[in-house]
Amino acid sequence: MAESAAVEFRIDRRSGVATYLQIVQQTKQALRLGVLEPGDRLPTAREVVEATAINPNTVLKAYRELEREGLVEARRGLGTFVRRTLGGAGGASASDSPLRTELADWARRARSAGLEKDDASALFAAVLDSTYQPDSTNQPDSRHKGEQDRGQVL
Repeated sequence: MAESAAVEFRIDRRSGVATYLQIVQQTKQALRLGVLEPGDRLPTAREVVEATAINPNTVLKAYRELEREGLVEARRGLGTFVRRTLGGAGGASASDSPLRTELADWARRARSAGLEKDDASALFAAVLDSTYQPDSTNQPDSRHKGEQDRGQVL
């Protein structure tokens, strides 16, 4: 039987995010960063339960969601395996990209400048939001008619 990939789920019970969604998000993050690759086996529900003390049905719900999205496949008696990865253009792993190096440098500068982790995260999220905001001249507006723009406060 294949060994489980080196992924450990960390559950934050105070986050307000459903536990199964935390597992889905962490799996997607591992796929994006190249920690998980096609063919890797996810930890069994029993392994996740032992490590996190959550209900096995919660793990199974997360794995079903990942399967529904086409990211993993369950093989009866063998486990749940990664079908495809999530990553940037060109198939390069995000963990070894020049952009990661630049971002790490930026994070170190932000920390040196006195920004706390939450402050840097909020700043980065705001920049991402503005960078990836649909351009009204080139792309259709995804909002429903009558919806107002909601400004962000930093």
